[in-house]
Amino acid sequence: MTKFSLSALVAAGLLAGGLATSANAADLGGNCCADLEERIAELEATTARKGNRKVSLTISGWVGQQVTAWDDGVESNVYVHDLGTTLGSHFKLTGSAQISAGWSAGYVLQIEAIGSDGLTTSQSVADGPALYNALGSGFAVNGLGGTQVLQSYWFVKSDHLGKVSVGKQSQASDNTAILVDGSGSLVPANWVAFDSNSFAIRNNGGVGIAWGGAQSCFGMGGAWGDCNGLTQNAVRYDSPTFGGFSVSASWGEDDFWDIAARYAGEHYGWKFAAAAAYNEVTDQNYNNILNGLGVAVPDMQYFQAGVYLQHIATGLFAMVNYGNLQVDDPVNLDSNPETWYLKAGLRLKCATLGATVFYGEYENGQDGGNGTNTNNIAGVNVDTEMEMFGLGVVQEIDAAAMSVWIKYRHQSYEDASIVSYDDFDYVGFGGLINF
Repeated sequence: MTKFSLSALVAAGLLAGGLATSANAADLGGNCCADLEERIAELEATTARKGNRKVSLTISGWVGQQVTAWDDGVESNVYVHDLGTTLGSHFKLTGSAQISAGWSAGYVLQIEAIGSDGLTTSQSVADGPALYNALGSGFAVNGLGGTQVLQSYWFVKSDHLGKVSVGKQSQASDNTAILVDGSGSLVPANWVAFDSNSFAIRNNGGVGIAWGGAQSCFGMGGAWGDCNGLTQNAVRYDSPTFGGFSVSASWGEDDFWDIAARYAGEHYGWKFAAAAAYNEVTDQNYNNILNGLGVAVPDMQYFQAGVYLQHIATGLFAMVNYGNLQVDDPVNLDSNPETWYLKAGLRLKCATLGATVFYGEYENGQDGGNGTNTNNIAGVNVDTEMEMFGLGVVQEIDAAAMSVWIKYRHQSYEDASIVSYDDFDYVGFGGLINF
């Protein structure tokens, strides 16, 4: 037996002996010792054991799934899928240990367990493989799920000097703009093409580029404003928060660096949050897993910013995200894609279950089409426009640490050619439960 089991059983025996007479006299029924032993077994089954008595261990995460009914103008279908890599189902192990007054060390290990990645589903792939598996193998296999390491790093933290982290992790600029969103609708509604990334755009000549390429990051990792959106092996610094302000910076292989600044606070009955980040990729072979081994990627710089405002009394909120990517390509053609994302709505406590969030969203992407443009320059399309608008409702269920939603999105794409592209529409019903 473990020490925990032995101690618990001894305590149970003493408790059972001390209460036996009164329990029998009251004729409460049942066997008190059996009940206690059953409870001990339950506790042993649900208790996370740690390797030593100095470092804490916490297990957390969530499971999220969505049913999506889609129509690409030619074909329609219904899929059941996860929420997509970096947002998908996962569990996370975190812990820390006190070194001395004001100093601590810790770790984070986050494992994704995705049965069908929404980022890799398409007309021909109903059950999308995990994103990293698909990129690594160069093809998508129907039904291939994925368990993969999303984050694995250790850190040292000072209450006064900040935190330094080393390992695979989110960079300082990872999702900086969208994380200002405090509405409760961030998961179902943001500027990333989580549900339609790999779906091909139908056109009058057949099948063209994927929707993820309608506003591309040209190999930096991500699309639709989420450039530099995948975790990387990096060294990161996070400052302490002073008056609501904080800064972060990171460097990673091979080679990138970034810096970000954030603010959050409440003033005169309003919640306000703002963030901005800048990152550079300066190695021609950076992130070549996204493009095939040996294929060079141009130097790139990306700026992103986000602002969120909410009136506390009424729940009225609005958010703006902006992204600007500078592609310095000496072989093909320099380009400068820009992305805007707007969301507004109302967060109300109109049910005993929890808050209800009503929202509308709009996204516009200029000059980011990753196809062949009218000048026949492969890989860069300098005169394109992608638009998306949507509506949705999110219901929070506080007692279960859960939220459910239903949403609708309409996507369109056009360029300077004479090709006519079909729109893409879908309705998603999903849910997420935390643990």
